[in-house]
Amino acid sequence: MSEPALRCEGLVKRFGQLVAVDGVSLRVERGECLGLLGPNGAGKTTTVEMLNGLSLPDRGEVRLLGQRIDAQVRERLGVQLQESELPDRLTVRECLTLFRSFYARGRTIDQLLDLLALREKQHARVATLSGGTRQRLALACALAGAPEILFLDEPTTGLDPQARLNVWQVVERFLREGGTALVTTHYMEEATRLCTRVAIMDAGRIIALDTPARLIAGLGASQVLELELSRMDEEEEHVLAALPDVASVRRRGRSFALTVGALGVALPHVLRSCEQRGNTIHTLTTHAATLEDVFVALTGKALRDEA
Repeated sequence: MSEPALRCEGLVKRFGQLVAVDGVSLRVERGECLGLLGPNGAGKTTTVEMLNGLSLPDRGEVRLLGQRIDAQVRERLGVQLQESELPDRLTVRECLTLFRSFYARGRTIDQLLDLLALREKQHARVATLSGGTRQRLALACALAGAPEILFLDEPTTGLDPQARLNVWQVVERFLREGGTALVTTHYMEEATRLCTRVAIMDAGRIIALDTPARLIAGLGASQVLELELSRMDEEEEHVLAALPDVASVRRRGRSFALTVGALGVALPHVLRSCEQRGNTIHTLTTHAATLEDVFVALTGKALRDEA
């Protein structure tokens, strides 16, 4: 078996008494895109920083492209951090020129400007850029050295839908050309579109790892029915869980989230049960099962913590 692009064993990172990463092991094959999902504070960014050499683990081992991380290996990496600190006084072109100078080979400055749609901003100073444009500039800097492995930590945060789509296309092109990527994201569509496999993190640990389709299939149902009722007690939860074609019932904020096999089968039973028990339905929504539903099913928490 050939050496993978990335392999880590038993990574542990502590900050005082806090165990931010607790025994993470991963293997990412060459040409693969692995997604890291989890709520804020799950340990995703800390894990990425250890994998790309920006932070040393307290315990465990990382190998990239079959080697320990050193200057030669770093030459073959591209890194976009969640909050990249770029030189405010430089223009976009000057910033790209600086980052390109760090590598022996790579794209030209004009190629990078066109790739991330930055040509119109090439003479603007970094300090004047919007958050979304800074994100695109950070990705351009990560691609400056023609990397073999690309680390992207929340690459499309702050981007409008069109800019997000453009970034996805850049990453997809990188993957088609044989690159390997590790992406952290809160966007389910992003993970589903880009990632070959997804690792779900919670409290510093990997709690699930598989393809998006298999993770969703593991719910045992294809649809999710969310109900806000006048009575949301434990008895009502048990009654709903016993209805035909309802795979599971979980509290989700102020609602019950029911995973169901076929909406046309389950919904009439749910409506009839609520009517018979005098339980008024305040809101009712449905959607196809997603990776976020997988995470909620595993942990009881939402992927995006708006607080």
